[in-house]
Amino acid sequence: MPETAHHQPHQAAHDGGTGCIDVLAPPPGTDPEDCLYVALHLQGEASLRRDGASTALEPGDLLIGTTPYPTGLLSEPGFHMARFRVPCFYLGVRHGDVRRTGGLLARGDQGIGSLASQVLRTLASELRSRNARPGHHLARSVSDIVAILVTELLERVDPDHPTAAAGILARIRDHIEDNLADPDLSPESIARSQHISVRYLHKLFQPDGTTVGQWVRGRRLDACRRELERPSRRQTSVSAVAHRWGFVSHSHFSRAFRETYGVSPREWQAYAAHADARQQAS
Repeated sequence: MPETAHHQPHQAAHDGGTGCIDVLAPPPGTDPEDCLYVALHLQGEASLRRDGASTALEPGDLLIGTTPYPTGLLSEPGFHMARFRVPCFYLGVRHGDVRRTGGLLARGDQGIGSLASQVLRTLASELRSRNARPGHHLARSVSDIVAILVTELLERVDPDHPTAAAGILARIRDHIEDNLADPDLSPESIARSQHISVRYLHKLFQPDGTTVGQWVRGRRLDACRRELERPSRRQTSVSAVAHRWGFVSHSHFSRAFRETYGVSPREWQAYAAHADARQQAS
């Protein structure tokens, strides 16, 4: 179900007219509109109406969608929420996946939703008291927690993954994560490790619109991106980082990195260094 903005007449007044808190700025080469919005219920009475049913919200609950104002949100005077915006680039999820669900609800007292709720509440309180943006490393930590939460919620509502297949796919992804640095990691070796056929392995990835090879490459690129932005790796060559994560060809790695992130590995390394320098100077 496509998500549409649902505006409450008194909403702007209760968020102080400050709009969303930008957890991280979109990196160069990405669409600034390709973001997810996270609304944290702070106080007051509110409910979420979808598919003819109404769900009462409690303080701490999180609403995640593709517009600043959650779809189907009904609130009473005195309701207050904090709104955050995070580029999909940092979450590892697709804008369209969340849009098709009509938005996601995470209870603030359950599982990873509880952790995300506490972290975002603390972040909102500190930023508004200091009137400043979060530090780069703190912001990345927050976005990682939100990424885990969104991925978990999407897997929960995705009807294309039967329970058995989802369990096998989860084990396969764990195996890939544990062996990303192995240059010999391949569909054949992955299938052997799980005692399944290569054909069935590819079938498991089809509902996500990807292949196992594309998944492996994406996870390797993400690992390289994270390592290149670490201050401790600033003196490490791009080639060394690429080789560490299973890329045999430097030219192939550089081309894939630019195609995925819109910047070269060296440009990304420089961007991260500049962000750290700005943070240290502030």
